[in-house]
Amino acid sequence: MFEKLRRHFSTFFDKVSRTELKGENLESLLEEFKLTLLENDVAFPVADHISTRLKERVEGLTVPRFSDAREPLKMELHQVLLEVLKSGERRNLLEIIDSKRKLGEPASIVFVGINGTGKTTTITKVGHLLLRRGYSVVLACSDTYRTGSIEQLEEHAKRIGVKTIRHKYGADAAAVAFDAVNYGRSHGINAVLIDTAGRMQTNRNLMEELKKIKRVVKPDFTILTVDSLTGNDAVTQAEEFDREVGVDATILTKTDADVKGGAALSVSYVTHKPIIYVGTGQRYEDLEPFEPEWFIKAVLD
Repeated sequence: MFEKLRRHFSTFFDKVSRTELKGENLESLLEEFKLTLLENDVAFPVADHISTRLKERVEGLTVPRFSDAREPLKMELHQVLLEVLKSGERRNLLEIIDSKRKLGEPASIVFVGINGTGKTTTITKVGHLLLRRGYSVVLACSDTYRTGSIEQLEEHAKRIGVKTIRHKYGADAAAVAFDAVNYGRSHGINAVLIDTAGRMQTNRNLMEELKKIKRVVKPDFTILTVDSLTGNDAVTQAEEFDREVGVDATILTKTDADVKGGAALSVSYVTHKPIIYVGTGQRYEDLEPFEPEWFIKAVLD
């Protein structure tokens, strides 16, 4: 996981140990560092911000003679990466569900994202996680567009032992979500997880459909699923969905196969919304809380 970015960081630190951290030497070093970030799928505005902030923190940094400059630089980069990953308000999904449960209401959570990001599997993983924590769950088949999507979600639901609410293909997706929330309310369900269509993010009909679902259901939380392997496409998707629909948090999928790690930095920075979970495998158990310190340790150590 993130092997390429970690290797490039290691090379960068080795060069630092042989370079004076000021003037043209520092400029050249940081320009090369920015290119390294770009090669690892960090979006340009993010790479530029990180290298600029690092320059501000290390310019003129005094390193005692015969001391290793790598450690103080690593500490400064750690802080810069932490700033990027902690931008925006952090909201806890479980706390939101708990607050709704105290009111005797189900928490409604809408999942958005394009096809191929692992959205349906991620919904099931979140449902599985909630079941293990003692919450009751129902899934809403509000992707009434893609052939096979309803059956796919029903099969996943059957495997973890939860009910689905469905209509026929071509039905109003917002009506499915509405019925699922009402079912949850009348049956004392704690969380309603709502699947949605995932046509390309620039498809106007899709965005209007998602906006309608949000108007009708007024969800407590909207989660964007992003495939970490798609590089800068992940940034484009995050910006588009957040601008058009509004998202509260992101789940990064397929991080176990991600050798670069740039998507995590980029999506956090451009949306100013937290990454709350990462998918780390194919099993329903393979969903881990995202901790900025964990990510930074993975790429710096």
